Amino acid sequence: MEKFFDIVIIGSGPGGYVAAIRASQLGFSVAIVEREELGGVCLNWGCIPTKALLHYAEIIRLIKHSNECGITTGNIIPNLGAMIDQSRRVAAKLSNGIKNLMKKHNIEVLNGEGKLLNEQNILVKQFKSENNITQTIIKAKSIIIATGARAIRLDHIPIDHKNILNYKDALALREIPKNLLIIGGGVMGVEFATLYSALGSYVTIVEAMPRILMNEDQEIVNILEKDFINSGIKILTNMELISINSDDPFNIMATIRNSQDGKNIKLHFDKVLSLVGLVPNTEDIGLENTAVKCDKKGFIIVNDDFSTNQPNIYAIGDVIGAPMLAHKASHEGVICVEKIAGICSHETKVSKNSIPSCIYSTPQIASVGLSEEKAKELGISVKVGRFSGIANGKAVAIGEEKNSMVKLIFDTKTGELIGAHMVGSNVTEMIYGLNLLKKIEGTEEDIIQTIFPHPTLSEMIHEASLAANERTLHI
Repeated sequence: MEKFFDIVIIGSGPGGYVAAIRASQLGFSVAIVEREELGGVCLNWGCIPTKALLHYAEIIRLIKHSNECGITTGNIIPNLGAMIDQSRRVAAKLSNGIKNLMKKHNIEVLNGEGKLLNEQNILVKQFKSENNITQTIIKAKSIIIATGARAIRLDHIPIDHKNILNYKDALALREIPKNLLIIGGGVMGVEFATLYSALGSYVTIVEAMPRILMNEDQEIVNILEKDFINSGIKILTNMELISINSDDPFNIMATIRNSQDGKNIKLHFDKVLSLVGLVPNTEDIGLENTAVKCDKKGFIIVNDDFSTNQPNIYAIGDVIGAPMLAHKASHEGVICVEKIAGICSHETKVSKNSIPSCIYSTPQIASVGLSEEKAKELGISVKVGRFSGIANGKAVAIGEEKNSMVKLIFDTKTGELIGAHMVGSNVTEMIYGLNLLKKIEGTEEDIIQTIFPHPTLSEMIHEASLAANERTLHI
């Protein structure tokens, strides 16, 4: 019997499963097609397991510095295998939680590969076993593509999953690398550098751009770089990996070229981790059987309401392009479904300047809106307020003052907050407040007139606003 649904979603990552739940809440009949684990890459191999491992790394860092607090400890012996096992249990627990949410909301889950046959029919190929493959065709009034993205594979970086690794491999290692080369100084690069440096690896980051974390405010990144260097992490910028000789698994030779002077250097490692970017999962999903269009890089082109050239087919999340963030995908999923339902009364377009960025390195970085460089590039007259953790009581009390700062960017004419940038302990938990203020077009005066609790790290936000008006109280 042919099955028909109001909405079928291909992909169950943070965009897909949230869209499915919202659709069910609105009374739609919903099916979700997923070829792997519920929760997608984010939950199973990205956001969640990496944050679990980074938490364990933070514990190691705190123990190493415990003598400064009058606590004497013995030798620290990290058991990477046990840490990996625990991170997998965390991911499995949350994936099972999504499975329960699907049942709660009467969402039918089809475990298999989905392929569009036309604008309404989807072929679902389910692999029961090696010799038991079933094919089912389901119909949908509306289709949402949420197939996400995957790691780029470069020809001159031959991933063998043993010594030359991708991000999944790095989340399944059982032994700590002695010398680790990380190719790419983006978010994943600095997070894995934080993790493996804390575990005892000698880490080198190679980045082709002039600095790591090119999308973040330079002044904030400078603080992170200084902390990285002090912890033994080497950062090689304006450098490009030319080749890898992996004949000897215990002595991998990497040839790296300096883009400024053209000279090559050769460095030796026992593991190489490639984190050079992501490409969309748009192959083999049947887009050619519809009017859906992609750009030159393969990302699906959508309108402000996430509809494609095919009126009843929508796309959300990483598959439509940067920034590739779980919270962006979830937000898009809700808006997309509400638009389909005809109840979306608020603005549907998601502005990149309203999407917060959180980097779980040590120290953490969090930001939203324009950087100082970008605001000036756009010709906006700005006032900038800065406040360092050196003068914040809570930061000093917990020993996090040297690598902490809040930097706020205000429009000179209106006083509106147009950018917020933070580095330090737990700043990823603080950025939401500034994003909320920015959402309601709050101003510097709104922050100044707000009573912040003492002693907290959040007081740096208050002081940074005062600093923009030369009214700082504690410096």
